[in-house]
Amino acid sequence: MLANMSGYLSNLVKRFHSEEEGLALTEYMILLGLLTAVVIGAVTLYGENLGDLWQGWADWLGTLTGAPTT
Repeated sequence: MLANMSGYLSNLVKRFHSEEEGLALTEYMILLGLLTAVVIGAVTLYGENLGDLWQGWADWLGTLTGAPTT
Protein backbone atom coordinates (compact mmCIF):
# COMPACT_ATOMS: atom_id res chain seq x y z
CA MET A 1 0.00 0.00 0.00
CA LEU A 2 2.83 2.40 0.83
CA ALA A 3 4.41 1.72 -2.56
CA ASN A 4 1.09 2.48 -4.27
CA MET A 5 0.70 5.73 -2.34
CA SER A 6 4.29 6.70 -3.10
CA GLY A 7 3.74 6.02 -6.80
CA TYR A 8 0.50 7.98 -6.73
CA LEU A 9 2.14 10.96 -5.06
CA SER A 10 5.10 10.97 -7.44
CA ASN A 11 2.66 10.77 -10.36
CA LEU A 12 0.77 13.77 -8.97
CA VAL A 13 3.99 15.77 -8.72
CA LYS A 14 4.93 14.86 -12.30
CA ARG A 15 1.48 15.87 -13.55
CA PHE A 16 1.64 19.12 -11.59
CA HIS A 17 4.88 20.07 -13.32
CA SER A 18 3.74 19.00 -16.78
CA GLU A 19 0.20 20.41 -16.82
CA GLU A 20 -0.46 24.10 -16.99
CA GLU A 21 -3.72 23.80 -15.07
CA GLY A 22 -2.13 22.00 -12.12
CA LEU A 23 -3.91 19.60 -9.81
CA ALA A 24 -7.64 19.36 -9.50
CA LEU A 25 -9.30 20.46 -6.28
CA THR A 26 -10.28 16.86 -5.59
CA GLU A 27 -6.67 15.75 -5.68
CA TYR A 28 -5.69 18.54 -3.31
CA MET A 29 -8.42 17.41 -0.93
CA ILE A 30 -7.17 13.80 -1.11
CA LEU A 31 -3.63 14.94 -0.31
CA LEU A 32 -4.90 17.12 2.54
CA GLY A 33 -6.88 14.19 3.91
CA LEU A 34 -3.84 11.90 3.74
CA LEU A 35 -1.66 14.47 5.46
CA THR A 36 -4.25 15.04 8.16
CA ALA A 37 -4.56 11.30 8.75
CA VAL A 38 -0.78 10.95 9.08
CA VAL A 39 -0.56 13.82 11.57
CA ILE A 40 -3.46 12.49 13.64
CA GLY A 41 -1.95 9.01 13.58
CA ALA A 42 1.48 10.25 14.64
CA VAL A 43 0.08 12.31 17.49
CA THR A 44 -2.08 9.39 18.61
CA LEU A 45 0.82 6.93 18.54
CA TYR A 46 3.52 9.18 19.93
CA GLY A 47 1.50 11.83 21.75
CA GLU A 48 2.56 10.86 25.26
CA ASN A 49 6.22 10.63 24.30
CA LEU A 50 6.03 13.96 22.45
CA GLY A 51 4.41 15.56 25.47
CA ASP A 52 7.24 14.34 27.69
CA LEU A 53 9.82 15.57 25.20
CA TRP A 54 8.20 19.01 24.90
CA GLN A 55 7.97 19.27 28.69
CA GLY A 56 11.69 18.47 28.91
CA TRP A 57 12.46 21.25 26.45
CA ALA A 58 10.24 23.66 28.38
CA ASP A 59 11.99 22.76 31.64
CA TRP A 60 15.39 23.25 30.02
CA LEU A 61 14.38 26.63 28.56
CA GLY A 62 13.13 27.64 31.99
CA THR A 63 16.59 27.10 33.43
CA LEU A 64 18.25 29.49 30.97
CA THR A 65 18.98 33.00 32.19
CA GLY A 66 20.08 36.08 30.34
CA ALA A 67 20.53 36.71 26.67
CA PRO A 68 22.45 34.20 24.58
CA THR A 69 26.07 35.11 23.92
CA THR A 70 27.49 35.12 20.42
